[in-house]
Amino acid sequence: MSFGIKPLGVRVVLKRVEAQEKTQGGLILSSTAKEQPQVAEIVAAGPGTKDEAMELKVGDRVIFSKYAGTEIKYEGEEYIIMKQEDILAIVE
Repeated sequence: MSFGIKPLGVRVVLKRVEAQEKTQGGLILSSTAKEQPQVAEIVAAGPGTKDEAMELKVGDRVIFSKYAGTEIKYEGEEYIIMKQEDILAIVE
């Protein structure tokens, strides 16, 4: 899937998964009370390098470090570009 951003090396482009609107107890959260989710879907992945293989692929849902990456806005959508090493886990 190519949408106009092609990450280089071992970088990936992520799109955050929407935060929950309700708590487990049924309370509806206001937009200011919602914490930014640290779960995202990979929408583009770089080819890797000769020293480091790309282990992630487009469509993987991942958990990433809280302060990692660079947030960008592209064609009205918000994305995060970060290195593969800042991805903590793949959500299965």
